[in-house]
Amino acid sequence: MRGIGVQESTVRQPAVAGTFYPAEPRRLEAMVREFLSDASVPALSAVRAVIAPHAGYVYSGPTAGYAFKVWENLPPRPYTIYLLGPAHYVYVDGVAVGRFQAFATPLGQVPVAEEMVEALLSRGAPFVEANHAHLPEHCLEVELPFLQVVFGNHVRIVPMLFGNVSPAEVASVLVEVMQADPNALVVVSSDLSHYHDYWTARQLDQTLLEAIVQGDLSRAQKGEACGLLPILTLMSVALRLGWRPHLLDYRNSGDTAGDKARVVGYAAVAYAAT
Repeated sequence: MRGIGVQESTVRQPAVAGTFYPAEPRRLEAMVREFLSDASVPALSAVRAVIAPHAGYVYSGPTAGYAFKVWENLPPRPYTIYLLGPAHYVYVDGVAVGRFQAFATPLGQVPVAEEMVEALLSRGAPFVEANHAHLPEHCLEVELPFLQVVFGNHVRIVPMLFGNVSPAEVASVLVEVMQADPNALVVVSSDLSHYHDYWTARQLDQTLLEAIVQGDLSRAQKGEACGLLPILTLMSVALRLGWRPHLLDYRNSGDTAGDKARVVGYAAVAYAAT
């Protein structure tokens, strides 16, 4: 499962191993496999993108299992995953594209598709090099063990953190990419509403998820999600390429961790090309 070794100085090291997910490799792999095993998803063909949550695994891991389950039986090809999430800790004017050789987790290293990173950065704005934004960020990191378990060594990533940027502008570039490469996939990392009571959160999240499934950008823009800009980007890509969204799972931390006073919402959505 471990990726090709590269110089440590060019590897983005884990920031939340041991807090958001186990730092011990065998325990981490077993937990991810259990989440995948527990998920039951419809038979979807040609899934090109998913939305997955990014909280600690005890909270959002069950829902993440649904998102990545749809790719469990893909043939072993060299996949490139455009990994989109919000910059939580560092202000970014545009999209911070991670210029690393690999991202490390306790399960090994996930190579970065360096040529695709350079291709994006060569376009200029809104794509910017801001590795410092990636160093403390959890939203992309927590998706990596799922990718490692599902894809093994057959995956590379293009890490992208969204700051102040137009989703439509980024979507135009991703449409080009997805049309040119049938082995390119998209993962949007986002939680939904934050710190409402259980039932308020369900109502807010349901409204946003209805807009996402219906492809209603104007309604979705009013929704509450930390990764709303990446979600809107994916919605724009899907509308232009004819991908159909399928809601696979929804719950919040009140369902997984017990406290219903202040919860965070999680959803798994898959986008199928056919």
